[in-house]
Amino acid sequence: MTHAGFIGLGSQGAPMARRILDAGLPLTLWARRAASLEPFAGTKADVAATPAELAAACDVVGVCVVGDTDVEEVVLGEAGVLAGLRPGAVLAVHSTVHPDTCRRLGALAAERGAHVVDAPVSGGGPAAGEGKLLVMAGGESEAVERCRPVFETYGDPVVHLGPLGAGQVTKILNNTLFTANFGLAASALALGRRLGVEPERFAEVAGHGSAASFALGRLAASGCDPTRMGAVAGGLLGKDVSLMASLAEGPPPSEVVLDQARVALDNMGAPLSSTDGK
Repeated sequence: MTHAGFIGLGSQGAPMARRILDAGLPLTLWARRAASLEPFAGTKADVAATPAELAAACDVVGVCVVGDTDVEEVVLGEAGVLAGLRPGAVLAVHSTVHPDTCRRLGALAAERGAHVVDAPVSGGGPAAGEGKLLVMAGGESEAVERCRPVFETYGDPVVHLGPLGAGQVTKILNNTLFTANFGLAASALALGRRLGVEPERFAEVAGHGSAASFALGRLAASGCDPTRMGAVAGGLLGKDVSLMASLAEGPPPSEVVLDQARVALDNMGAPLSSTDGK
């Protein structure tokens, strides 16, 4: 059986780890905060003293922390994952980070005969708990298939998108498109208000018509106030749009989806963040 390791037991990572346990796979955990391990007390999960110790015991190591700096800390830091990653093992980066971060880690892992798969996820904690996360994987086919028994405990579908970095590009573009759609929906609601139609009523009608979208649904659920989305997810969306802007540097000088995403972030009160993966 594939022995899985998992680091990053937050609101999304914890239910992912729980799904691995519930599937009966051997699991080893490590956390920067001892409190994150408390929900797993009394389970069959082992706890490692360091990320390196965890990696030495595992076939597939999942990392689900916030950003590039966090990933590099747990992978490349003193007694990090890379120090213990054994030949043939796979590091799966579930965090949404710059593709170049994953490529750098992949080159370092290859020196040890190991592999890296970038596998950002979408759906949040509820989807993780139901085993319905969307897993967007990039990397060598053999490495992705080696991870699939773990990924399929919490992911459905699990989509292999291409070489290392392809999963991150897809996730970042997906979130940029969502942000742009959210901005267009907010603009339409504002225009309707100016023309005498209350935003809630317009959202109700549009949600049942050809203008329906996931973004419009999220805006309607937030009381048609875009700043509420900004308070909940603005920071992460700003990070991802910033990453897409850095990836899209060069001609053409302007991308409509990026322009609209920037406007949407302004409306949310969530400005672009600096990228730390380059």
